[in-house]
Amino acid sequence: MTPPLAAWGLDGTPAPLPGGYRNTVLRVGDHVLKTTRRSEAAVAWLVPVMDGLSAHGLSAPRPIRAADGRYVVDGWTCEPFVAGHPCGPNALRRLWPRLGGLPQRPGFAAARALLDLHAGGDIDLSRMPVPLARALRKAWRALPKRGPCLVHGDLNRSNLIRSDRGITVIDWDEARMDHPGFDRFALGSGTPTEARAAQAWEIACCWHLEPARARGLARRFINDTRKRRNSDASPC
Repeated sequence: MTPPLAAWGLDGTPAPLPGGYRNTVLRVGDHVLKTTRRSEAAVAWLVPVMDGLSAHGLSAPRPIRAADGRYVVDGWTCEPFVAGHPCGPNALRRLWPRLGGLPQRPGFAAARALLDLHAGGDIDLSRMPVPLARALRKAWRALPKRGPCLVHGDLNRSNLIRSDRGITVIDWDEARMDHPGFDRFALGSGTPTEARAAQAWEIACCWHLEPARARGLARRFINDTRKRRNSDASPC
């Protein structure tokens, strides 16, 4: 799949970058081109999100408009390349902001909304085994009620870049408005309930895109559910 370099006025030979398990990621000079499943509106939603992030001393590579004004051209996006070194999630524990007041990202749904809805983002519970979908919803229902806030959705070492300018957070493909526990879990400070909800989310997101991984995670998730049920039923 060849990126439309001319759309952004770029020239050169694209070189693959590591990461991007669900998308192709290429570098062309000082730019990064990525395949995307997101709509134009879903990518445009990131711009005010990144404005809010900068107010808290963090940065993110903004999507770049093509010559015709679009963010998405033939299933590709473009953003600046960020130089630096990966850093661990611990670096964000005290910095990660709780940004609220934004509308839900177009095409996405929060975990609480998915208690009633079937689909949002990469998730389609209607195409999963009913018992598994019920177990995932149960994990999300257990989350304490909180107002939705910005959730990056994939805060791992490969998506955090430290440079002289501070920390830059990349790969916003899974960002949405949701329960703060999803990012707290990724940063190593979540509760067991938040950890289980995050595991359920990963299974649901991977079910169609990474089926082998999803089924392995689901087996462990269901086994853990059975152990919890048996432990609760054990006599004192």
